[in-house]
Amino acid sequence: MGKQKLYDTAIQQERAILVGVITPGEKEEQTKEYLDELAFLVETAGGMVERNFTQKMLKPERATFVGTGKLEEIKAFVKSEEIDTVIFDDELSPSQLRNIEREIGVKILDRSNLILDIFANRAQTAQAKTQVELAQLQYLLPRLTGMWTHLERQKGGIGMRGPGETQIESDRRIILTKISLLKERLRLIDKQNETQRKNRGQLIRVALVGYTNVGKSTIMNMLSKSEVFAENKLFATLDTTVRKVVIENLPFLLSDTVGFIRKLPHHLVECFKSTLDEVREADILIHVVDVSHPNFEDQIHIVNETLKDIGAADKDTILVFNKIDAYVAPEEDDLVAFENGKMNLADFKKSWMSHGKSPVLFISATEKENIEEFKKLLYDKIKAAHTARYPYDSNLLY
Repeated sequence: MGKQKLYDTAIQQERAILVGVITPGEKEEQTKEYLDELAFLVETAGGMVERNFTQKMLKPERATFVGTGKLEEIKAFVKSEEIDTVIFDDELSPSQLRNIEREIGVKILDRSNLILDIFANRAQTAQAKTQVELAQLQYLLPRLTGMWTHLERQKGGIGMRGPGETQIESDRRIILTKISLLKERLRLIDKQNETQRKNRGQLIRVALVGYTNVGKSTIMNMLSKSEVFAENKLFATLDTTVRKVVIENLPFLLSDTVGFIRKLPHHLVECFKSTLDEVREADILIHVVDVSHPNFEDQIHIVNETLKDIGAADKDTILVFNKIDAYVAPEEDDLVAFENGKMNLADFKKSWMSHGKSPVLFISATEKENIEEFKKLLYDKIKAAHTARYPYDSNLLY
């Protein structure tokens, strides 16, 4: 009896490299930070990053995003290291995608495609699945011709050009029909959600907003004492979760929403606008910030810009700096950190307390630090909002 062959049935992680362009006015550290975030996205999608490639340019190359020399360097590395996927940190045009794929010969993704893939994997409810599928089809539509590059090898062959174009047109019609159906399905889901929101009665509504992976779901779990999925990955929550919460004698509705991110694909923003109705219709926003993140100020700016885009910038807001347990203050001799404005937690708190019109709090949701202070401020805000809206409400006990 011969030896039995053993086969490795484990799913192999896709090995990827990342590519970014450093344009004038952008620091190398900033590009590194962007590529670190892209690497976290790859990890969330189940891949493994082998190396980063960057190039300083006035603007990305129109045909291939990076220059010819850099493309050759990437191609050589992909071949020698048997890399599966090359991921670019910006959205590639259909022609760039086609040219790079033809040159390198492996799967090429851009940031938008990667985010869409993560969203597709994370979507749980009918609404989220429909929104993601719609965004994917809208992304795919202008890139259809790239799927027919195998016909280019037969250019000049009699009758070979027509069928390819016919097939593309056929696919385009199928996709446009599907897009139309998905939009109609979303319209019906939105109508149902609107009815649900109207049926929630007089309760004040509070929405958690913030960059992805700042701890919104952990705060939701802590306040509502319910299990909302939370983990250290980007976009752990896609679907809006709404819970009835009571602080002291005061009930209110708390919703946890999808996290925002830099360069969120515009198709996705459009498709998820209905999910973000919870934010638009909230009375109070809790803007959660990961204070331990080196670029938290950029993240605050991105969230504020997204809130402006969806018409929710003027809401009554509480700014909550989370993860103070993970905040690393500089050493006394760390001059670079001090020059860059890094300070100890006490000074940092003072500097933000007088910053802007929103009340500011510093907490750790996992370590339960300053949670009572947080609840007290939230209680006062909700009570004031309720009294302003229903001045003669006898159901609210003081």
